Amino acid sequence: QVQLVESGGGLVQAGGSLRLSCAASGRTFSSYTMGWFRQAPGKEREFVAAINWSGTTTYSPDVVKERATISRDNAQNTVYLQMNSLKPEDTAVYYCAAANPTSGQGYRYWGQGTQVTVSS
Repeated sequence: QVQLVESGGGLVQAGGSLRLSCAASGRTFSSYTMGWFRQAPGKEREFVAAINWSGTTTYSPDVVKERATISRDNAQNTVYLQMNSLKPEDTAVYYCAAANPTSGQGYRYWGQGTQVTVSS
């Protein structure tokens, strides 16, 4: 069982930056693939970025392209999403998720989300 708690969201002006954090419980955090997703009002949830156990990263080609950096600190059981040059269209609830790469079940564990609002 993995529990995830996001933090770091808030209100920011366009062009600003935020760093989201996701604290995970569980002794096997370092082996999990961690992902960030977001969901804007009236839209479906979309993938933002992911990082696997070895630090290999994957980014959505259409979402926050070249404006986001995902990282992890296995000693702190935490994954981060740094977002720069924020735009109003980045406004969404951002979710952290965890996937056991050996289970084949995809992202099984989800946090409660943190709201990011970008004002123009």
